[in-house]
Amino acid sequence: MIKYVLASASPRRWELLEQAGLGFEIAAAQGEEIITKESPAEIVEELSLKKAGEVAERYLKKYKNDTVVIIGADTIVSFQDEIMGKPKDAADAASMLAKLQGNTHQVYTGVTLVVLEKGQEKRGRSVITFHEQTDVRMYPMTSEQIAAYVATGEPMDKAGAYAIQGKCAVYIRGIAGDYNNVVGLPVARLMHELFERQLA
Repeated sequence: MIKYVLASASPRRWELLEQAGLGFEIAAAQGEEIITKESPAEIVEELSLKKAGEVAERYLKKYKNDTVVIIGADTIVSFQDEIMGKPKDAADAASMLAKLQGNTHQVYTGVTLVVLEKGQEKRGRSVITFHEQTDVRMYPMTSEQIAAYVATGEPMDKAGAYAIQGKCAVYIRGIAGDYNNVVGLPVARLMHELFERQLA
């Protein structure tokens, strides 16, 4: 039997996994996000690996008769070589949106799967890490529109200070790539990787 564990507290990622039909447990990673890489693709892969690896340690030997797949993910926004994570405060959110409005930026999500076979850490352990990139074009926003959106509180826990599936949808001109990747989890690529390895 295969058990799935999502190493994330993001309701958006929960919803995407549920849409994919996966039954899963939630065990959010608690560690500090320390970055040693520079490129956006490498950063999200590194952070997703740390999250999945941390949670995997908790599940060693927990399910001795099952295969456990730990799913770690991390999303960032990049615009003109500037990495944008979650805003520190409302002013930071407004600053991010002022840069993104009227332009095209990139959203990267890194995903790591740590597979534990019958509770084994080494001999039966495998790690799969990948990332997806989506280009997002935004319509221009006035300072008043930015302030009104920030006032909703929605941007505060979102990379790049916006939610494509939320109130900011009215400012999204178009995307090139996986929409769900912008939401926070490239679920089609995730399922493809699981199918390829007979893990789903």
